[in-house]
Amino acid sequence: MSYKLGIDVGGTNTDAVILDKEDRVMAKCKRPTTEDVSGGIREAVDSVLKEAGVESSQIVHAMLGTTHATNAIVERKGLSRIGVIRLCVPAGVSVPPYLDWPVDIVPYLGNHYEMVRGGYEFNGKLLSQPEKDEIRRAIESLRKNKIEALAVSSVFAPVNNEQELLVKEIAVEVLERDFPVSLSHEIGTIGILERENATILNAAILKIADSAYGSFQDVLKEHGVKADLFITQNDGTLMSVDYARMYPVFTIASGPTNSLRGAAFLSGIKDAVVVDVGGTTTDVGILKNGFPRESTQAMQVGGVRTNFRMPDLIAIGLGGGSLVKKEQESLTVGPESVGYRITQEALIFGGKTLTATDIAVASGLTSLGDEVLVSKIDRKLVERASQRIREMVEEVIDKMKTTSEDVPVVIVGGGSILLPEKLKGASRVSRPRDFDVANAIGAAISQVSGSIDGVYDVATKGRESVIEEVKEAARKEALKAGADVNSIEIVDLEEIPLAYLPSNAVRFRVKAVGNLTK
Repeated sequence: MSYKLGIDVGGTNTDAVILDKEDRVMAKCKRPTTEDVSGGIREAVDSVLKEAGVESSQIVHAMLGTTHATNAIVERKGLSRIGVIRLCVPAGVSVPPYLDWPVDIVPYLGNHYEMVRGGYEFNGKLLSQPEKDEIRRAIESLRKNKIEALAVSSVFAPVNNEQELLVKEIAVEVLERDFPVSLSHEIGTIGILERENATILNAAILKIADSAYGSFQDVLKEHGVKADLFITQNDGTLMSVDYARMYPVFTIASGPTNSLRGAAFLSGIKDAVVVDVGGTTTDVGILKNGFPRESTQAMQVGGVRTNFRMPDLIAIGLGGGSLVKKEQESLTVGPESVGYRITQEALIFGGKTLTATDIAVASGLTSLGDEVLVSKIDRKLVERASQRIREMVEEVIDKMKTTSEDVPVVIVGGGSILLPEKLKGASRVSRPRDFDVANAIGAAISQVSGSIDGVYDVATKGRESVIEEVKEAARKEALKAGADVNSIEIVDLEEIPLAYLPSNAVRFRVKAVGNLTK
């Protein structure tokens, strides 16, 4: 018998599950996330292996979702010194790298960049011819600043990547052969500034990612788990750990994405609003054909504008540990939270802090802890707080919907016990079995994917020819990420005419997914 191990490391809890070959839950657990992260993972793996009663050698796939990349950027910790090369002279020098970045993060990265000749038009035609000697001098200049990674961007690189590949080739000659180089065409989409930003962030967290994934692999080895480790990414699919070491930026927001995928799997609903309530925050997203709806706007990561793929999410400061405060006539729930300390600080556990979970128990929504300890809370306070919790979620559901009609809503996460069975704007509310570990289940059942996002001149090649070209490119990306060639299918094809560009320019966004190779 073979099994899959799914782990999701959140800010409050680390969840783990073991699924059998039919994707049935054999064991699950929730443990507080520890400061060193690997400690919480170790405890979670111990628990589910013992509960399932399976041998570690029977685990054939291990999937992990982690907040390491996000935390490093948000907290400005462990970031590498970066050198940036932009191929843009003479057309794209007016706005230098880092121009609109938060001032508190730039010193960690070093603010070292060089702009050289190069770039393309929207249709891949040459904008400026790069000069190898100029590129070599730029790299040597950056090396003097003791950079730890290189980020390379070029005008319209997603359309033609040759110049970025040329820079990498020269970098291998000038720097060490294994010196980390991030290329923008592999990370972001159309729009050089946001794409460049995403590439810089990716380069900045390469060192952190390598260390983190190595630690996770060590934890699995300690338990005798010899399965390959896969990392969940923010489009609802997996990547091999080697791939993740090159593109850790794709793990940002993978936690909520895991919950959306888990919600789709557990509920059997492929098109719905998903409300994921944790210990500190609530994330609300949209399921489209079983996968998270992707944001079409530039997203901020740690205050930095980026345009790499990100799920369309709204997060609010509401969770099971949210503080409930009454001041004169006003009442607030969150954003402050006791987080993983809820079992020490909440009233139902003998603590002295009134939390959203206490309100849920006092209102009869759930049975948890010692209900006697909240039996004397003023009933009007309980009613007002319950109403406020419900209204906070209903407001976000309304913002996420694209129609005025009621839609299916799936609620998951340990904190979803705060919510009633009926919500405004919901045609029905589903809280599936094992809702509390939907994130770990989402990690365990994930497939691998390949995505293409670029601008094409359909007037020259023809629309049908371009569509087949981008589909095949997406399939190759999925295969590269570790998909079984016989299971790959196209799950999303978006065609966006670009009226502001000359000729018949169309932006195509394509995603292919497939099962893991056995």
